[in-house]
Amino acid sequence: MSWLKKELGYIKDSFSQIIKGFILFVCATSGLGCALFLRYLGYNWTIIAFTGIVVEAIGLFLSYLFFLKHFTLEEDETIQKGKKSFK
Repeated sequence: MSWLKKELGYIKDSFSQIIKGFILFVCATSGLGCALFLRYLGYNWTIIAFTGIVVEAIGLFLSYLFFLKHFTLEEDETIQKGKKSFK
C-alpha cells in the first residue's frame, strides 16, 4: 500500500508536466484531427490538405510559444553550469 501512495505522490508532483505534455500532444496532432474531421464532412482533398497544413502550422507555433519559457530556462541553466569562474 505504501508503494501505491508513493507512486500517486509522484503523479501528483508531476501533474503540471502531464498537462503540458497533453497540450503539446493536442497542438502537434491538431492538423491531423482537422483533416479527419473535414474528410468526414465530405470536403475535397485540396481543401483538406490546405486546411490541415495551416492548422498544424498554427498548432506547432502555439506549442512553441507555450513552451518558450521552458526552453530558454533550460538553455540558460546549461550555459551557467558550463561556465567556470577564473579567479
